[in-house]
Amino acid sequence: MERLERYILPSDALETDIIYPDSAGFDEPDCPDQLGMMCQCDMHKDIKLELSPHPHSMRKVVNIVIAVEKLKHIKKMSSGKFCEDALLNFILENVIEERLVKPLNATQTYCKTSRTLQCSVCDKYKKTLVQSNKLTNQDLHLKAVTLSAGTIQYKVQFSMSPYVSSDPQNNGQPVCLGISNSNLYIACTQSGGSPPVLLLKEVSGPLNTITAGDPNGYDSLLFFRKETGTDYNTFESVKYPGWFISTAFDDWKRVEMSQVPTDRTTDFTLED
Repeated sequence: MERLERYILPSDALETDIIYPDSAGFDEPDCPDQLGMMCQCDMHKDIKLELSPHPHSMRKVVNIVIAVEKLKHIKKMSSGKFCEDALLNFILENVIEERLVKPLNATQTYCKTSRTLQCSVCDKYKKTLVQSNKLTNQDLHLKAVTLSAGTIQYKVQFSMSPYVSSDPQNNGQPVCLGISNSNLYIACTQSGGSPPVLLLKEVSGPLNTITAGDPNGYDSLLFFRKETGTDYNTFESVKYPGWFISTAFDDWKRVEMSQVPTDRTTDFTLED
């Protein structure tokens, strides 16, 4: 490697000129006192600059520029030498980098909070979610119906439980939607290669902690609740991203999972 060395006299250089490290290590400062050299260096001595042909990334260049600008503001002692504390702070701020290390293949975990919201759910067309088996003898599922005064008793009351993720994302608040005073929960499941479907799943247990890939399929009960606008909420499946709880425009249609865009509505309000 070719290297160009040049000695600069104090009259030719600013007192804030610094020594750059090459690939082999740091150049030794020209300090006569070996003990003093460990903590401070006299800036009135000659400064040796080395130009290396090794290319630097743009990030390294930016870091060097920032380091030089910060070094100009380091306070000096009366003898013209850098203060030891100032040099230490400079090293901590510009040399030591903090990195967030995540364990490989970490399993996503969702922990239930102490808060629970009691509510009914209506779509933006004011249709209310009802439990189908209370009206017919069909399997357990939900339908969206415009209720009148005489059928208001069929309205489903939900217990919505928020969860905290071990790796928070910007998809929304993880929640479970359980039917109050029952062991039934809204679930998004998939069988074989068919699209995900929405159904009511019977659950035993408090569901305090849910892990991704849960052997009992409890991760299918989690939905990302995200507020859209001032009143509306969407519910996206945590297990099957991109699939949302949706209703049709017409009454008495089954509540299903849909991908957006869709002609079904995915916007809901929470009623007390």
